[in-house]
Amino acid sequence: MENKKSMELFSNTPISQAVFKNALPATAAMLMVLVYNLADTFFIGQTHDALQVAAVSLATPVFLMFMAVGTMFGVGGTSVISRAMGEGRTVYAKKVCSFCMWGCVMVGIVMSVCMLIFIDPILSLIGASTDTWNLVKTYLTIVVCSGPFVLISNCYSNVIRTEGESTKAMMGTLLGNLMNVILDLIFILGFGWDIAGAAIATVIGNVIGAGYYIAYFVWGKSLLSISMKDFSIKDKVASDVLVIGVPAALGSMLMSVSQIIINSQMAEYGDIAVAAMGIAMKVVIITGMVCMGLGQGVQPILGYCVGAKLWDRFQKVLRYSLAFAFLLSVILTGVCYLFTNQIVSAFLTDVTAFGYAAQFSKILLSTSFLFGVFYVLTNALQAMGAATAALVINVSRQGIIFIPALFILKTIVGMTGLVWAQPVADVVSLATAYILYINTSKKMAVQ
Repeated sequence: MENKKSMELFSNTPISQAVFKNALPATAAMLMVLVYNLADTFFIGQTHDALQVAAVSLATPVFLMFMAVGTMFGVGGTSVISRAMGEGRTVYAKKVCSFCMWGCVMVGIVMSVCMLIFIDPILSLIGASTDTWNLVKTYLTIVVCSGPFVLISNCYSNVIRTEGESTKAMMGTLLGNLMNVILDLIFILGFGWDIAGAAIATVIGNVIGAGYYIAYFVWGKSLLSISMKDFSIKDKVASDVLVIGVPAALGSMLMSVSQIIINSQMAEYGDIAVAAMGIAMKVVIITGMVCMGLGQGVQPILGYCVGAKLWDRFQKVLRYSLAFAFLLSVILTGVCYLFTNQIVSAFLTDVTAFGYAAQFSKILLSTSFLFGVFYVLTNALQAMGAATAALVINVSRQGIIFIPALFILKTIVGMTGLVWAQPVADVVSLATAYILYINTSKKMAVQ
């Protein structure tokens, strides 16, 4: 009965109420991811050691690879399950959910082992200097041990929303990240474990988050399943998930790759510049994570409408979400711009690093007001099962547009050219997303 009431959210609840009920918990969950993302850097910043801040900035893109693969199963699973729910195919939805769980476990273990084996080549690749080498190695050696748990947490914070249980989907992220922040305070400032303390806190936080989601399925009243007996790769279970999930994961992975490239290019200007760029990304990610959460929150509603062929409702949900997302991103960008210096000063005390970070932040914020529209359109394409369009969008913003722009603008402008590459990619990728959405919606209308 509880699940049936939850599914009413997708089909009959007034548009504004449906969007807010599903999107606000998802946005809150992403805010907690943001808090977690900032916590390590903030508490490390309290050591007043710019090299440790630089080390966290260098290690973060590698760790984000795990989150990207979790996104592959989470976004792919959400798209397939939400459409299956709209079609009334509950048994198939259970198979997809179980596939996502055991896929996370197996892939997570393989990734952890590979990263531990190849840790030294990875350090060279991401641009660790002589001064930051041991710091980055300490951090990564610890955090990669939580690989499978990171994948599960990122996967099921998405998947559970397909049952209309956005609040419960939020709780795992909330618990894990809250624990991480508390332990950061204890381990870094209390015990003086510095960067190793940040890594240990991250591991424990992810284990707790994953544990919550596993308990939800084992002892809850879910329509879905993570039981091994429901695991299957047949009936297009694996291919349906991966055809949407891989493009989403590629977008996240390319984000990590692009950060690694930026760090390695910025390293030519010194570790202080690397630290400054890492903090500038923290400033702009405030708007990015909130808007990403909003987009992920409305995706299950849009996917359900596609499966149930409720096209009029789909359009109304999308229009409302776009308007709300644009307003939200404009407000957040304005706040971040006004308080850039205060935000940067929470992480950096070195005068040179502070100056760079403030300058870089304002460049990146020049297009962050577009994030809301971009993420809603991207999630709409994923909800529609538009695999090719989703692939193009996800490899464009942080890949085929952004990476060439890095090298071109660096050649023309120098150090700040590395920063301006992101605003250029933001504008071009949003235009691409809009064109692809128009073309896809026309094809869907014909069917």
